[in-house]
Amino acid sequence: MADDLSSALRELADSAAGASPAPTTGSEVRRRAVSRRRRRHAALAGGTVAVVAALAFGLTTALGGPESHRHPVPPPAASLTAPTADAASPAAPTAGAPSPTEPSPAAPTLAGPTPTAPTSGAASSTAPAAVAACAVSDLAFSATSEDEKGKPVRHLLLTVTNTGNKKCDLYEYPYLKFPGARAPIAVIKDSKDAPATLAPGEKAYAALLANGGHMDTYDTDTIPLALQSPNPAGKPGESVNVALPGQVSFDDGARVTYWITASGLALRFIMSS
Repeated sequence: MADDLSSALRELADSAAGASPAPTTGSEVRRRAVSRRRRRHAALAGGTVAVVAALAFGLTTALGGPESHRHPVPPPAASLTAPTADAASPAAPTAGAPSPTEPSPAAPTLAGPTPTAPTSGAASSTAPAAVAACAVSDLAFSATSEDEKGKPVRHLLLTVTNTGNKKCDLYEYPYLKFPGARAPIAVIKDSKDAPATLAPGEKAYAALLANGGHMDTYDTDTIPLALQSPNPAGKPGESVNVALPGQVSFDDGARVTYWITASGLALRFIMSS
């Protein structure tokens, strides 16, 4: 305050030397001093604002301008390159988040082991292999007499041998029908047995009674033999002529057994006749 008053007094002295008369009252002197102080404060504030603005402009320019506030500064080059192994491997699941391979909590799983269906290989290994029906071309046929030497041949044993290289089945009984006959030789029903399965080299038998003492005999030294079909309604296959042990008389009383794998059992059905 004393400095302001001294300045005002000096200005009054200077103005006294000029043409305009200086104020004479103390109040006037104080008013002018206050006015000058205000102007100096205003000038100082304006200078301070200009300096701050200049510093702000300089900082903005150094940092890249206003655009630097809009875009983040890119990370260092080292952080932009990820290791190849990490990029190829999937991200590890975080704690609390379900793994993609784990069942969802919303779908509960059933307790106990999951049943598995049997594979076709296991089923086929336990299934028996199918056996084909015997063909005439895979068999050998023969006929022998079961009567005493010198007596008429009435009791015959038909034998069939598997000469092939695979198992085969014989069905029903020998189909024996002479040319011109009304029907084949009848079968002895009590001798019925399961189909005879023959491995290579094995034999099956059928006992044949040639006549029963009836009229209208038919004498022959061969007999046509055909194999029955697996289908009971099917027709017999190709016939083959089987040689007989000499001349044999056949009549309407002739009978034959089913195919049996034991020769003695087959003969039991005819030897009592």
